[in-house]
Amino acid sequence: MFTKLNSAAVSGLDCLPVEVEIDINKGQTNFTIVGLADMAIKEAKDRIYSALKNSGFNYPFNFRILVNLAPADTPKEGPAYDLPMAIGIIALSNDLQFDVSDALILGELALDGSVRHVNGILPLSLYAKAHGLKRIFVPAVDALEASLVTGPIIYPVSNVKQLVDHLIGSAEIVAFLRPSEWSQAEAAQYEMDMAYIKGQEFAKRALEIAASGSHNILMSGPPGSGKTLLARTLPSILPALEEEEALEVTKIYSVSGLLNHRFIKTRPFRSPHHTASGAALVGGGRMPRPGEISLAHRGVLFLDEFPEFPRFVIESLRQPLEDGIITISRAQGTLVFPARFILVASQNPCPCGYASDPEHACTCTPWQLAQYRKKVSGPLLDRIDLHVEVPRVKFEKLSSTELAEASQSVRERVTQARKIQTERFQKTPLHCNSEMRPAEIREFCRLDSESLELLRKAVTQMHISARGYNRILKISRTIADLAGSSAIQLPHVAEALQFRPKLD
Repeated sequence: MFTKLNSAAVSGLDCLPVEVEIDINKGQTNFTIVGLADMAIKEAKDRIYSALKNSGFNYPFNFRILVNLAPADTPKEGPAYDLPMAIGIIALSNDLQFDVSDALILGELALDGSVRHVNGILPLSLYAKAHGLKRIFVPAVDALEASLVTGPIIYPVSNVKQLVDHLIGSAEIVAFLRPSEWSQAEAAQYEMDMAYIKGQEFAKRALEIAASGSHNILMSGPPGSGKTLLARTLPSILPALEEEEALEVTKIYSVSGLLNHRFIKTRPFRSPHHTASGAALVGGGRMPRPGEISLAHRGVLFLDEFPEFPRFVIESLRQPLEDGIITISRAQGTLVFPARFILVASQNPCPCGYASDPEHACTCTPWQLAQYRKKVSGPLLDRIDLHVEVPRVKFEKLSSTELAEASQSVRERVTQARKIQTERFQKTPLHCNSEMRPAEIREFCRLDSESLELLRKAVTQMHISARGYNRILKISRTIADLAGSSAIQLPHVAEALQFRPKLD
């Protein structure tokens, strides 16, 4: 007796086809699962035995059960194969006839036969649609997430008996309907607002530029100057996610098990602690999962106390800062996760924090200061576009009751600048000015003679590298976009130069 059902394996953010082949023959009672299955899959035989017994089905004793997850050379993990294996065993042992060749079946079994949540429902549903599968049987708690994909019919399954009754026609599972209100735009709620930040006009301008062109920013200043508050306010001035971007972000959170069955419509903000490991930041594990930099995709990655992160951890940011992706290689294979985020880093100027504060004496020795500055390498600092000094706020501004410019008005300017960039890059895979490659820089960042002369002097006197030169051009282009100028002018270049690190 033999049967075959459709399933799929999540690999990175994509899915690979998996056929659940089940063969039952008379012999000594045995249950074997083959096909590069992890421990969670191999333990399924005990869950299936209890689920069948507690759901009123007879377990096929004195039979040898062999389950093959094909192709055999594709690693599989997770309990999502419990349900298709159980359905196949029930069909063969009870001689039931039904056609599931056009269906994708997913779900973890509890011991009482109920079906539990599994990760990666959104990419699995996209896989089903791309491969022409007309039906998807998913855990009832995951039906909302699966309905984000239009096309296949979504059937919410509460327990294994309910699914068997549906397949043999004795009872019907009502198809899940996508809520109509999901197509309407939702008003984003932000924790912080620029209106309540006292002073720091220069830092706010830097954040506006960073948001407009998706540039990385490093803020340096004494304790209590408002660096963390400024960073947490950045999401409130970012434009709303485009549909394509929202789908990318939602897939990442679905695979990571953090989606909560809702479509993500606001840009993510991730703030890992400085004790986070390299695998937690960039992703990893035996079967690699997205890390913090991928969870911050199309949003903000905030690294507070930047020099306190282990050096090998922050050095791992080099590739994603340049390429917008992170490549993770393991024995099972190589996976690529998206990592196009705005890096916002903050640091104190020295271990005690008061080296740049004119009102507070620094207690650090020259040796301590030199060691502190060595914690972040020059090549990594060179990959950060905007370097901003955040001074202590004066009492007069702190005690003022007058509100500053609200995030909404800043966001309108940022959104308009992003629209200009979208039109500019519509024939390319780029989204923002920070993603420009040498060819786009040459085409869109042309300077007049005055701007070129200013930049020549700056490169010579400030010892700016080739990478730094290109980043100044990108920032100048963003500033020009904010000003509504089609050409980069001298004031735009002059302002961009203010955000380069100062020489000691």
